[in-house]
Amino acid sequence: MAELYFEKEEVKVVTNTENTMEKHLVKSLDSADRVDIIVSFVMESGVRLLLTDLKSIVQKGVKVRILTGDYLGITEPGALYLLKGELGGNLDLRMYNDKRRSFHPKTYIFHKRKDSELYIGSSNLSISALTDGVEWNYRLSESVDKESFDEFVKEFENLFYNHSIIVDDEVLREYSRNWKRPLIIGELEKNEKKTREYVPRGAQIEALYALKATREEGADKALIHAATGVGKTYLAAFDSLSFKRVLFVAHREEILRQAYESFRNVRNEEDFGFFNSKIKDCDRNVVFASVYSLGRKNYLNEKFYSPTYFDYIIIDEFHHAVANLYMNILEYFKPKFLLGLTATPERMDGRSIYALCDYNVPYEIGLKDAINKGYLVPFRYYGIYDDTVDYSTIRIANGRYVAEELEDKLLVERRYDLIYGHYKKHNSIRAMGFCSTRKHAEEMAKQFNKRGTASVAVYSNGNGEYSEDRYAAMEKLEKGEISVVFSVDMFNEGVDICSIDMVMFLRPTESPVVFLQQLGRGLRKSEGKEYLTVLDFIGNYALCGKVPFLLSGQKYDKEIALTGLVEHKLEYPQGCFVNFDLKIIDLFREMSRREIGIEDRIILEYERVKGLTGRDKLSRMEFFTNMDGDVYTLCMNNSKVNPFRDFLAFLDKMGELGEEEKMLVSGIGKEFLNTLETTSMTKSYKMPILLAFYNDGNTKMDLTEDDVYKSYKSFYEKGTRWVDLARDKRTRDFTAWNKDRYIKEALRNPIFYLIKSGNGFFAEKEGYLISLNSQLEELTTLQAFAKHMKDIIDYRTADYFRKRYDKNS
Repeated sequence: MAELYFEKEEVKVVTNTENTMEKHLVKSLDSADRVDIIVSFVMESGVRLLLTDLKSIVQKGVKVRILTGDYLGITEPGALYLLKGELGGNLDLRMYNDKRRSFHPKTYIFHKRKDSELYIGSSNLSISALTDGVEWNYRLSESVDKESFDEFVKEFENLFYNHSIIVDDEVLREYSRNWKRPLIIGELEKNEKKTREYVPRGAQIEALYALKATREEGADKALIHAATGVGKTYLAAFDSLSFKRVLFVAHREEILRQAYESFRNVRNEEDFGFFNSKIKDCDRNVVFASVYSLGRKNYLNEKFYSPTYFDYIIIDEFHHAVANLYMNILEYFKPKFLLGLTATPERMDGRSIYALCDYNVPYEIGLKDAINKGYLVPFRYYGIYDDTVDYSTIRIANGRYVAEELEDKLLVERRYDLIYGHYKKHNSIRAMGFCSTRKHAEEMAKQFNKRGTASVAVYSNGNGEYSEDRYAAMEKLEKGEISVVFSVDMFNEGVDICSIDMVMFLRPTESPVVFLQQLGRGLRKSEGKEYLTVLDFIGNYALCGKVPFLLSGQKYDKEIALTGLVEHKLEYPQGCFVNFDLKIIDLFREMSRREIGIEDRIILEYERVKGLTGRDKLSRMEFFTNMDGDVYTLCMNNSKVNPFRDFLAFLDKMGELGEEEKMLVSGIGKEFLNTLETTSMTKSYKMPILLAFYNDGNTKMDLTEDDVYKSYKSFYEKGTRWVDLARDKRTRDFTAWNKDRYIKEALRNPIFYLIKSGNGFFAEKEGYLISLNSQLEELTTLQAFAKHMKDIIDYRTADYFRKRYDKNS
């Protein structure tokens, strides 16, 4: 606790000259029995200034009440999360909620056994207001003017209890969701002291609060989705502090090196090691591992690490985690907690990575929100009409343009002139151009150099005339030795050059994920950088109409695209400027009119996913986990063509049925599987019963009490599925259930409803809890029957928890 910071006990006027508000408040906190604070706004900087002292007094049992407001939107969500997360149950935090009256008080009340006091004046809870800003505050002692003191306390009580709302987790989430960083904060921060202190900030504070809460609920894995530039690596480092042994896995050496620096700054220890092709440290507390080394099965054994060696595992760029090497790591190790980090939204990258974390996404912040909250710079986007390429003449294979044909079309003099002309219109110092192939990058570098702009090409195993090593290119760009880097898939993710002020999209947008990754490369903050210039050369390629929706963070809407009002009907991030050439607006309309029907889109998507996965035929789960989010939404909104409502019929239409499957495409087998595909699911309770019938592929006709009990218990012990029980008033005490209670609840729901509304496929039978219709017995011997039964259960379970995630996000 702080020492006495001022000599004259009788000081009454505090103007941040000889004595600061901080020093007075710290001393008063030390001797207070109860603290009440009422300010029009709170900022992270101010909270952190007093946080140590506030924590000290609440640990002694001192109650703290804080009433704040949303004046000009200055109150930062991170400040509120910081207060709630650090002060816990001894804090009563509320927000003024009377829209009829303005709210500008700034008073700090300290209740003491002897001579209570308050400070009233102009200082809100920010670092400048409490230290070096021009502020006028007055110290009022109860012993000197009890009448005035009591009047202030009385009014505080009135406002606190009658004109405010309690800031609980739901209110806080809603406030954060709607909060946009006001411009005035930038002015306030100009006067604030810059610090190199490594502490959580902004979104990191919110994410840490959510991670702590999800662990307290019993979760052992989670996924954080946060836009590039928010500081996911530092977030992981802060979250790891309560764990002794930590593993950080990434796919690039430079990411591991950056993570090493971040963790060293945060954890304040030196027991770090690496696991890669050259170094294999097996006895360190914190290990940074290359997935290409650790993911090999010959390293996943007791000789190197036991399955429980690490308490906490972080998988960076988690959207790669479905790849075999990552899966090897996830299947071998058994940490106390697994954290996945990704910048890729769920609807764009399939659902497989979310399934790995049981759809437990305690915190997410997309690119749009990150700009709105001031964590990234805004962009100025120029959509430039490019008729130098006719994309309709290029073949498409597995959802992508054939590389060789695309390359030939992009390498034309007229296009070079178009690109360079627009590049020169803007005052760029450091730019990056994203190309489709090595030859494309080389040629772009050549053309820019020929026109007087120093440029290089960066791609894997580069050996061309203009190729440059990635690190050398980054260094030259930073030093100003070159002005442009033309890249092929080398800067989509991982290491950033914060000072980039322009990105150029020189290839067609074929993947929403890649588009946002490349946009994100230039949005990191850098000193003197006010915005990012984006030059997008748009032609008649298949996904061109999606671009405005990607920029706005909204789902594709064909009706809006057809109006041609994408610049006006979409809400772009705060401070961003979007301009499309008029010919592009016409192009969007034309491409929207040409869109194929829903059924054909689903078939094309099925073929694309087959190519992506290398499979000759897809299961429901394979199609579901890799399907484009917009196509999946179309399926859900159009039941007549939804393949997941009758998947065997869909496979039959595709000509992909096996011999046994042909026996299930009609008759009672079809009816039973259709019942499983379409049965209502307001809860997940039916799935453990169906899994008990499935019985690891040896289908059972009858279920005993033991069968139901074991399946139920096993199902809800996985991941965060137990939340379904915890959120129901009747079942929230599930942790104390014995076998009899499990059976009682299963009989009530879902067994009762399966028998009542299961189309006659489920029945009562003496000696058993529930049985299958005897007409199914012959079909249960077919491998295809068990295979499709399990596939339906897996899909319905994953889709149910996806919907729960969507509902809560």
